[in-house]
Formats: sequence, structure tokens, C-alpha cells
Amino acid sequence: MKPLIPHFTPAKRAGDYIFVSGQLPFVAPGEIIEGDIVVHLQQVMANLSEALEGVGASLSDVVKNMIWLVNTEDFPAFNKAYADYFPGQPPARATVCSALMVPGALIEIEAVAYKPL
Repeated sequence: MKPLIPHFTPAKRAGDYIFVSGQLPFVAPGEIIEGDIVVHLQQVMANLSEALEGVGASLSDVVKNMIWLVNTEDFPAFNKAYADYFPGQPPARATVCSALMVPGALIEIEAVAYKPL
């Protein structure tokens, strides 16, 4: 996966761990997808999956997610849709409300995965 912005590595392996940079709902460089929090989550998860695949991992290898939501009222819809991506025992997670650096984005997700070489 090519970075959408300069000086950005989508995912970096450090031994058996993979650190995934914050993923935003980009559909093209500089273009945020239109839609609500669920649409934004779907695009972020697609981008997260692509970043993981680029280093030989998948969502099933994720052990920790850090999530930023722009609107606290989006949390219930986000939480329900998020559960579909991690059936069984989900990764550890922190979710906070914060402004994001990219206007129009409703969510950002950073991940840590564990995938032995």
C-alpha cells in the first residue's frame, strides 16, 4: 500500500510486532469518503486491512487498537459496527473523542498486531 500522504508508513514490522499508523477514511489521496460513522469505519477498516496485508498480517493478528472519534454521539453506532470486524475475543482497545488532523474524517484507528515471522 502506498502512503496517501508524504512521510507516512502505513505499517512497520518490529520483530513479531506490527505497528499500523493511524488509518483514516481515505478513498484516494486527500479524499475522505462521504457518509456517516459506519461508512467511515468500513473504509478505515479496509485501509487497515490493506496496511496489514502489506506486511503479511491480517485483522485477526491485531492485539490492540487506539480509536479516535470526532463525535461522542457516534460511539453506539461505531461500537456495534466495530464488533463485526473482531468476532470472538476482540483486541484490547481504547476509544477517545478528539478533533482529527484531516477535515471531514469522523474516525481514525491505529493498531498493533502480533504475527511471528
